[in-house]
This record gives sequence, C-alpha cells and structure tokens, in this order.
Amino acid sequence: MTENSEPAAAWSPRARADQEALIGRCLELAAQAKDSADVPVGAVVVSAEGQLLGEGHNTRERDGDPAGHAEITALRAAARAVGTWRLDGCVLAVTLEPCPMCAGAIYQSRIEQVIFGAWDEKAGAAGSVFDILREPRLNHWVEVHPGVRAQECAATLRAFFEEFRG
Repeated sequence: MTENSEPAAAWSPRARADQEALIGRCLELAAQAKDSADVPVGAVVVSAEGQLLGEGHNTRERDGDPAGHAEITALRAAARAVGTWRLDGCVLAVTLEPCPMCAGAIYQSRIEQVIFGAWDEKAGAAGSVFDILREPRLNHWVEVHPGVRAQECAATLRAFFEEFRG
C-alpha cells in the first residue's frame, strides 16, 4: 500500500503480507474511532495497484449519522479521489465483517475484493449471517478474504465493549 503518489511494486491484494498491511492501517484508523466513543472499526480502499484512495473509521456517535460506518466513509473518499462512484478493480479492507448496509454499498460501488479481520456473528453480511457480497442473484460478486489478523481485530472490539459496558 502506498500514498496517493506512486503505486507499490509487486503489490497484490491476494498476498497475505499485503492483506495484513492493509488491516494494520485499518487497526490504526479503528483507534481513532474509539477516541470519539465510536465502535473501533477502520477501513481503507486501495486501487488494484495498491494506491490508497480512501480511508475512514466509524463516526456514528461523533456525527450522529446512522450511515457513519468506516466502510461508507472510505468508499466516499475513494469515489471522490477517482472522480466516480464506480470503484472497479478496487479493494476494501476493514477490521470487522461488513454489515448489510455496508455490503450493499460495497456491491453498488463495484469493489472487486473485500479483506476483513473479525467476523460479525450478529450482523455480518460477507458470509457469517448473510452473504450479500456473493449473492448469486445479483449481477456483481465480490471476492472475499476473511479472517486477516482476526484475533487482533476481535481483541480491539472486545476491549472496547468491555470498557463501554463497564
């Protein structure tokens, strides 16, 4: 993954080391969400060449926005960066399995691949509760790479909820 200026050499969204690096950045962003009492989830969107296009973290509490999920923020930033809502060939990485709303936005934006850390057994829509991203009745399917740095991502969420619930 690189900044907006230059693509990385030999970067691949299917290479475990590159997936882990993306989730590492997502974990950094998740920590920013926690600072505003939001559930610590972070997301990034990169081009097929590994160029960072957009990133975000949960902002529902901070902004009072029901759509203030990390994935939505990252998708919006990426669309602004490329000048279109079509994010063909792009990859989204996120610390938590996308919910149905985010999976719908991922599907609508034509993201090619999703990499995520922790499974969401209550509201996940990338294979656990639902599988919107690979729904055969839809006209676009997303390649899913689950469980990248899953223990770290889950630990971040557990620690937040333990502290939140006191």
